[in-house]
Amino acid sequence: MSAEWSELAETVAGHAENYLDGLSRLAGGEGGDATLALLLMEVAQVSLAGAQLGASQDVILSGNWEPPMSEDPDLDEVRAALAERFGEVDVYAEVFDPYKDTGVTAYRLSDDLTAVAADLYHGLRHHRAGRPLEALWWWQYSYFNTWGNHAGAAMRALQALVAHTRLDVVEERTGS
Repeated sequence: MSAEWSELAETVAGHAENYLDGLSRLAGGEGGDATLALLLMEVAQVSLAGAQLGASQDVILSGNWEPPMSEDPDLDEVRAALAERFGEVDVYAEVFDPYKDTGVTAYRLSDDLTAVAADLYHGLRHHRAGRPLEALWWWQYSYFNTWGNHAGAAMRALQALVAHTRLDVVEERTGS
């Protein structure tokens, strides 16, 4: 594996670990009133790693197959905790593919954030097992196939929520 691929694998692994840790902590209640802004930052940072994968040449595995692994852990507890924290703002409208499927679809922030986490975690398992090329392949493939779309949609929704909390203020009345 080239030094460039090794460096990229370490970079993405670091972003993935930070995202998973941050998402877990925020789902668990850390963050208080800043939860939405902190989630926006987490998604933006991991999206940078995705953009790096998207700008890289295709990662091709020898034999073009992924080594078998055991089942990934279930992230439903994190998803449920996020859904509870988001309440009525969990569901939002999104266009899945602005070039092919232009219909508006209902998305859930809790689903999007955990879908990203699941794909990142799967790649981290390869990385931790000493298979950085397989990790890169998985992260790149799943970025184009699933988590890139979910991260982008979640980032737009979170940015809108943060903007609403900052800009939608009740005008103060002044006494005359």
